[in-house]
Amino acid sequence: MSEIILHHYPRSPYSELLRIALGIKGAAWRSVIIPDIAPKPDLTPLTGGYRKTPVLQIGADIYCDTAIAIEAIEAALPGPSLFPAPLGRLHAVLALQAGGATFSQAVGSAMAPFLDRIPDAFFEDRKKLFGFDRDRIAKAAPHLLAQFTGWLARLDDALSDGRAFLGGDAPGYADCAAAMNLWFHGNFGMKDARTARLPHLAAWFERVTAIGHGTPTDLSAAEALVIARDAEPTATELIEPDSGFTAGQTVTVRTEDPGADAVTGALVRLTPREIVVLREDPDVGRVAVHFPRIGQILAPA
Repeated sequence: MSEIILHHYPRSPYSELLRIALGIKGAAWRSVIIPDIAPKPDLTPLTGGYRKTPVLQIGADIYCDTAIAIEAIEAALPGPSLFPAPLGRLHAVLALQAGGATFSQAVGSAMAPFLDRIPDAFFEDRKKLFGFDRDRIAKAAPHLLAQFTGWLARLDDALSDGRAFLGGDAPGYADCAAAMNLWFHGNFGMKDARTARLPHLAAWFERVTAIGHGTPTDLSAAEALVIARDAEPTATELIEPDSGFTAGQTVTVRTEDPGADAVTGALVRLTPREIVVLREDPDVGRVAVHFPRIGQILAPA
């Protein structure tokens, strides 16, 4: 199997989600640091223009969005499951909630006290992609904080029965997704303030943090492109009946974000769980770009 390569940057919350997942697996993996704003010229040959972070790479298979990257990690690596019993696949449902409205509330409330210290270029990029800016965050800050702390209180309630992790004795995908939100507040020095009156949450977060990130080693972006060029995609053809799409059809895939760029390719796989398109790029040859079905807009090109 090709090495697992994570294209990320240190302060990215969704990257932290995958770093914890790799820690649960005790994985050795390669780390490529990418810019936190567009353009990302060394990543675009792999993704075709997907803007978000992180991106997971295994050979010539490129996974855009943590929901599909988690599935790739689970399939590729032995060791503890990211979907341990008794929750099993309910971990993915909990992770979807933690990465939805709660994620926006976590990020907005963490950044609000520091808006004047965050570079203009960052807000220009995020306004184009997500539509938010300093003024919107400042106005919404009290509500965002109230909603986020309310969610943290519910987590504390869930952990008050003595369980070690959200699903029981073993950490899983849900823990990774929930932890990234509190971790992001920790980036701004506010973790202790958020957990001061939530002892079960505080103890859980320490247990998740202790998992670590496995064993990363640095890799250059140029080396990652060579790895993709020298590999072949492993995606197999499967199109959901009555989907309205056909194998080999040229399609576009874009996230639901208002400023998202579309990725164009030949459709090879479409199920209720995933979308996969094949792309040709002069720098890397043929790659398969994988997306989760939820959160993506698929259309004929």
